[in-house]
Amino acid sequence: MIQAFLWGGLAAFSLLLGFALGECRLSNRAIGLIMGFGAGALLSALAYELVPETVVQGWDAAAVFFAGAIVFFLGDWSIDRWGGRHRKTIAGKQHEGSGAAIFFGTLLDAIPESLVLGMGLALGGSIGVAFLAAVFISNFPEGVAGTVNLKAAGHSRHGIFWMWLSLVVLSAGCAALGYGLVGWIPAADGALAQAFAGGAVLSMLASAMIPEAYEHGGRLAGLLTVAGFAVAAALSVVA
Repeated sequence: MIQAFLWGGLAAFSLLLGFALGECRLSNRAIGLIMGFGAGALLSALAYELVPETVVQGWDAAAVFFAGAIVFFLGDWSIDRWGGRHRKTIAGKQHEGSGAAIFFGTLLDAIPESLVLGMGLALGGSIGVAFLAAVFISNFPEGVAGTVNLKAAGHSRHGIFWMWLSLVVLSAGCAALGYGLVGWIPAADGALAQAFAGGAVLSMLASAMIPEAYEHGGRLAGLLTVAGFAVAAALSVVA
């Protein structure tokens, strides 16, 4: 479980790197391109590491996959109404938003990814390198966008840093929880749990990361998305 905690923390550590880069005023186009690469990497990890493990489960897996997407949709909708609508918006549109909503919205995005990391470690005995890399890369632009919006909402640099650090710790805790669930609940089906998390991650990609990447990265974001997919696919085969 400690190992899962550390891997989960490593995957989320890029939020802090995104915070540091957000202070450097990286261009919106560059952030959009990075977001496109991260989205492609996550899509590849879903295709090669999550979905293939659940296809053989039949209709149960399909139902759970859609359930994950629906649960994420409802959670995301609630956070949007609370003030976190623009938490992934690179251009800094969070002037009237809520810092708490950005926090819980980012945590909502991180929970399924972290649970998958922990469950994968418990079920396979080793971390999925491609999925770990995909989560790390995708968290990076989220840290940048969240920092830009929190600053626009009037939050201090010190407060933003501690918010990201607490999210890293919570993400690590979710990975440890995912690891523990496999051992604590003998009847738990790890493949179905991964399908649920996969549906949530795919919903997040389609509704937030990919549109934002294209808006700021332009057509080149499409090529970076393909590149991210190819790199993660290669890691899935090699690792």
